[in-house]
Amino acid sequence: MPSSFLSPTRRSFLAGTAALGASSLVGIRSASAAVNWKRFAGTTLEVNLVKSPRSETLIKYLPEFEELTGIKVNAEATPEQQQRQKTTIELSSGKPSFDVVHMSYHVQKRQFEKGGWLADISGFLKDPSLTDASLVEGDFAEAGMTFAKDSDGVLRSLPFSVDYWIVYWNKALFEKKGLSYPTTFEEMASAAEALTDPSTNTYGFVARGLKNANTPVWTTLLLGYGSSPLGADGKLRTNSDEAVEAAKLYQRLMTKAAPPGVSGFNWAEAQSAFLQGKIGMWLDGVGFAPPIENPEKSRVVGQVGYGVMPKGPKAQAAATTGDGLGVVAASQKKEAAYLFCQWAISHDMGARLLQAGAGVPFRQSVLEDAKVREGVKMPAAWLDAVAGSAKVSQLALPIIIPVTEFRDIYGVGLTNMIGGADPATELKTATTQFEPVLARSEG
Repeated sequence: MPSSFLSPTRRSFLAGTAALGASSLVGIRSASAAVNWKRFAGTTLEVNLVKSPRSETLIKYLPEFEELTGIKVNAEATPEQQQRQKTTIELSSGKPSFDVVHMSYHVQKRQFEKGGWLADISGFLKDPSLTDASLVEGDFAEAGMTFAKDSDGVLRSLPFSVDYWIVYWNKALFEKKGLSYPTTFEEMASAAEALTDPSTNTYGFVARGLKNANTPVWTTLLLGYGSSPLGADGKLRTNSDEAVEAAKLYQRLMTKAAPPGVSGFNWAEAQSAFLQGKIGMWLDGVGFAPPIENPEKSRVVGQVGYGVMPKGPKAQAAATTGDGLGVVAASQKKEAAYLFCQWAISHDMGARLLQAGAGVPFRQSVLEDAKVREGVKMPAAWLDAVAGSAKVSQLALPIIIPVTEFRDIYGVGLTNMIGGADPATELKTATTQFEPVLARSEG
């Protein structure tokens, strides 16, 4: 999930809704009798979490885990940037103070792999005395398993919470123009232009234009051209024909159909504009939805559709970011730590995340459980968009160590394009700048 997932505005809203899930929780199951949950009773685990609505949900229900297992848990939740620094320093030392670590896949996966910091949990997953029978690889969205396994296909973590990129669309504005939800990129661009009327301050499309924040918008479009920023050979594809076409589409949407000043928009500005009721479509993560249905924050309550990303010329793909929980390789309590990770991503905890609006689990069985869905506060169309996106999920950003530099460098080029710069020239410049940065990080 992007770092903006943890911004104060969103965190405070989601934290406020977290209590809702507990009171109306349906779909809870009893713990598997086959698993020997008490096997490590008396153990104390140290758990390192990122401060977020997701970790708040875990901490709230920790007493349940402790009662189930007899394991004492000391959980520390710190803000994202501090947590990343702390984990890197401690894991690099070889003597970390924690047994379980919460990681942001799209930022930390490659770094953790290169450091050899996470234990191989493949054997644990196959052990019926350690793993509930319902926990199988096939229950996770494909992107979740891509994140959780290292380059050799070894399972190093359990996927926890996911963010799929969807299209939020204003049904009232579409209806006025006699338009239906677009099924292709070309239909999306045409609809955006048809909805745009500057004289009434109405615009067909909004997304992130601010440098760094805007890069995932372009890579999301790139997936629809059947490509990605990095090839299987580890070489950049960022000035390929497909990359240029995706950038041209980004430029078209952001110059012909977006509101003035969009080059300064991060997700918060885009969300704010959409909530006012004058924007036709907004492309961003599915986790940004709760304020849309809140009458105190939104003028579009009940008017919004939630759509799976339309098909590009070569593929339909929902760009995906996410986070996971791993057992630290240096831990002396690996099995007990694994039990905690398993509980954290269990059906019950996934249901609680979803119903509280605190996160979306990677597990399809949670998303498709009718009883769980009954307790979700968001409209059914939102859940359908989540489940539909999971079926076409692909990674939004390359799995590399310098992902921040990648976003910075290409972000400048994309912002320049909103100002009228040539997409092919900008991508060529950015690729030339980024190639040595990538080479150094992998050396």
